[in-house]
Amino acid sequence: MGAQARRIVVISTGGTIASRWQGTGFAADAPGREVLATAAMPQGIASEVIDLFNVNSPRLTSAQQLTLLRTVHEVLADPGVDGIVVTHGTDTLEESAFLLDLHHDDPRPVVFTGAQKPLGAEDGDGPGNLYDALLTAATVRDIGVLVVFDGKVHAARGTVKTQTLAADAFADPSGPRVGKVGFGKVSVLHRPERPAPLPLPAADATLPRIDMVMHHVDADPLFVETAVEAGARGIVLVATGAGNATPEFVGAVTAAIEKGVLVALTTRVQAGPVTEIYTHGGAVDLAAAGAVLTGTLRAGQARTAVLAALLSASGPGERIEALRHVVGAAVALDEAAAA
Repeated sequence: MGAQARRIVVISTGGTIASRWQGTGFAADAPGREVLATAAMPQGIASEVIDLFNVNSPRLTSAQQLTLLRTVHEVLADPGVDGIVVTHGTDTLEESAFLLDLHHDDPRPVVFTGAQKPLGAEDGDGPGNLYDALLTAATVRDIGVLVVFDGKVHAARGTVKTQTLAADAFADPSGPRVGKVGFGKVSVLHRPERPAPLPLPAADATLPRIDMVMHHVDADPLFVETAVEAGARGIVLVATGAGNATPEFVGAVTAAIEKGVLVALTTRVQAGPVTEIYTHGGAVDLAAAGAVLTGTLRAGQARTAVLAALLSASGPGERIEALRHVVGAAVALDEAAAA
């Protein structure tokens, strides 16, 4: 099968799928080859492993995400590679997958997967997820970066972790999944909309500070103001409802934008778009102040969108346009659904 095998590169970054007991809890420490050895290899696939890093994904940094991004592009520079699987911790998988998708300009797939149970667990989900990811990476084309988990195939954009412990850990609460895996076959049910990919960030790019602030009952804009004082170049306002806060938040957002800070508006609600309905501090006023509405992107991916925009443009106006471009597909879909 050698000459005809689909060549899939597995990039190992740690996470639960690589975790073992450390005496008081689990932590990532198994190398990628050991992780890969737990899974059956789909017929007609040849694999190789890159051990990029080995961390629990809550510890992941933007610098490491950019390293992953560049590594994926370096691997795909080899025309003999047919696809990539990234094993990743589930806590921040949605952010890494979305960042790669924003810069992905290749018909070959990049498939993220992981596990909810540690390496070696008798009822572990890692081996099955890895098998499905390998099969998907060898099968699909021209649909961007994907998340494969529990027999389901999701687009990177919009997909978030929806369960802390259950095997069916990921979903897009506002949209359909891409497909499913079963009986040795990948079925594509939906092709996601994606904006034109961004160029790779410069290798010497300075990583900007980007903070999140959540609105709630009795909230005041202290943390928006604090983020600006701390040097934030981007802020994600996690509002209530369809993107609503208070007039005081509008004032703070206005002041932040006047200082060149890029502000994105999302919501703490699980599903549905951020949209301009309410005034008196609602999305109508926040949009008028200059905040960019992120459609159905939730907090983590909204922050990723801000990061990508800041790294791809220089002036404040260019950054706003870059952010609108990045979130544009989500907003367009929301508008189409509402029509």
